[in-house]
Amino acid sequence: MADENKNSEKKNPIDEIVENTTIADVYRADKQLSGVVKKTRLIKSDFFSEISGNEVYLKPENMQHTGAFKLRGAYNKISQLSPEEKAKGVITSSAGNHAQGVAFAAKKLGVKAVICMPATTPILKVEATKAYGAEVVLHGDGFDDAFKYSLELQKKHGYVYVHPFNDREVLLGQGTTALEIINDLKDVDAILVPVGGGGFASGVALATKLVNPGVKVIGVEPENAACMKAAFDAGKIVTLSGADTVADGCAVKTAGDLTFAFCKKYLDEIITVSESEIMSALLSLIEKHKLIAEGAGVLSLAAPGKLNFKGKKVVAIISGGNIDISTLYALIDKALIVRGRIFRFSVMLADKPGQLLNVAKILSEENANVVKLEHDQARVTDSYKKVVLEVTVETHNQEHIERIIRAMNKHGYEVEKIDLLR
Repeated sequence: MADENKNSEKKNPIDEIVENTTIADVYRADKQLSGVVKKTRLIKSDFFSEISGNEVYLKPENMQHTGAFKLRGAYNKISQLSPEEKAKGVITSSAGNHAQGVAFAAKKLGVKAVICMPATTPILKVEATKAYGAEVVLHGDGFDDAFKYSLELQKKHGYVYVHPFNDREVLLGQGTTALEIINDLKDVDAILVPVGGGGFASGVALATKLVNPGVKVIGVEPENAACMKAAFDAGKIVTLSGADTVADGCAVKTAGDLTFAFCKKYLDEIITVSESEIMSALLSLIEKHKLIAEGAGVLSLAAPGKLNFKGKKVVAIISGGNIDISTLYALIDKALIVRGRIFRFSVMLADKPGQLLNVAKILSEENANVVKLEHDQARVTDSYKKVVLEVTVETHNQEHIERIIRAMNKHGYEVEKIDLLR
């Protein structure tokens, strides 16, 4: 009977992994990565400090080899494989930073790498992954299709799978980021880390708490893809119905079981940020620091203004900067709209000479710079004597937009705002 009780009290294997992982494991990973990764130096940010009431520093992992922190975990994982496992080669599925991290690490270590990417992956990302020497297999319309196919290939060829987040050696590699932060800023009070599947947050929280338990580690998730917060709230892993966010690198519906266990033990809290806050943070990073990052990369920068403390030293990790120009342009455009720097509206005009000039004069008097005009008579169905004018102007802020609307109304024009964020 006693033996039966002992067996029933056996710990979950995942809990055992969490309990048996020590700071020595993180230092081992750090030694493994020595000479491989860049030690990205902290940047003091006056701008983010001012808006948060704290002393904010940036950890620019967007300047890392391959443009993101993912290299740390991928290299540590592959470097720990036995000679027999390395001979088999590695495989993963990713359309982003993990793909390039695995490809780079495998090339460094002389290991064959196969990366399954959705057929819809932008050609620039495909070519960037190939440039590191990996074999790229395009399959399916999305990540789930590519992931399933990668498992089929793993089974068929015996490859070793390198999971993007739900793997102990991967998260240990990511945790080396925290060691660098603490080494550079020994009196750091809090670290903000993006959360997708939880690998980065797990590693950073683990390393931070085992070195200095007094440092707060706060995860930052998109409101539209907050799978880890949902798991925290439910006390178990849940799958979201969707994960539609501009922070596509963190668009994860289900947190990892291993990462959930680590985060539950070591992460202090999770803050969620809106799409507009993410885009605004991206614009601020570009304008104030002349640094480029991707949507997921700036999650931490969307959070300083939401912290419930002041006067502390805070490090916000910029997790990655791999973004194509067209996507960057679109996000900047949306960020300008959120900030009230771009305003688009329509007005109904009488179809007679001088009306367009009147509108232009009002906008000029209100110091609104016209970017685009569209004159469309065909859209008016109730009167052939009316025409719709759509106007896009550069503005200063939301207050400036309201002044323009009041001025237009004063001159008899009814303004209809056009939602450019849809």
